[in-house]
Order: sequence, then structure tokens, then C-alpha cells
Amino acid sequence: MDLENQKRVKDLAEKYGPENIIVLIGGAEAEAAGLAAETVTAGDPTFAGPLAGVQLGLRVYHAVEPEFKESVDPAVYDEQIGMMEMVLNVDEIVEEVKGIREEYGKYND
Repeated sequence: MDLENQKRVKDLAEKYGPENIIVLIGGAEAEAAGLAAETVTAGDPTFAGPLAGVQLGLRVYHAVEPEFKESVDPAVYDEQIGMMEMVLNVDEIVEEVKGIREEYGKYND
């Protein structure tokens, strides 16, 4: 997650409260998605950005996770994300993001 997006997430969490924020990520690889998920929950693991050492514990989901997919209009999902599901390793991405969320998330339902 780039430094500008880290700052946006941090600012929004401060403005609205971390319990009121859900981060939706869309990295194409499990490792990239996991890094973004870790950044908004446990803090920037590279210690380079505004979230270095900041453990927000935000709820974070990937766009291919069932929790997100089930919450949006199926036609819109298919139009915007459906094709990507065919080329992504969905199971690996879901496992990675879910693991980070369960380990570091403070506001999971």
C-alpha cells in the first residue's frame, strides 16, 4: 500500500473512528493483498509509511471474498470483478486476507 493511501486510511480512521471503517482491497496476488491487509490492521510492516507502528485493527476484505461478494448487486459484481475471479487464485487470496484479519483485526464482526 503506497504512502498516500496509508495517509488516507489513517486520516479516515481518525476522523470517523476505526470501528466505523472497512477497507476493501483488490490486490491480484495473495502476497500483495496480505501486505495491504497487514498494513491497515497491524501497521506498515516495512516501517516506511504513515501507518508504521500504528495498529489500527481495521476490518479489511478483498473484493473476491464471499463477505463482500454477497453484499453487492450480483450483476455489478459480475461486470466489475467476475472476469478477474477466473484468473486470480481466489482461494489463496481469501486465505491470506482472512488470516490477517483474524490475527490483527480489532473490529471483526
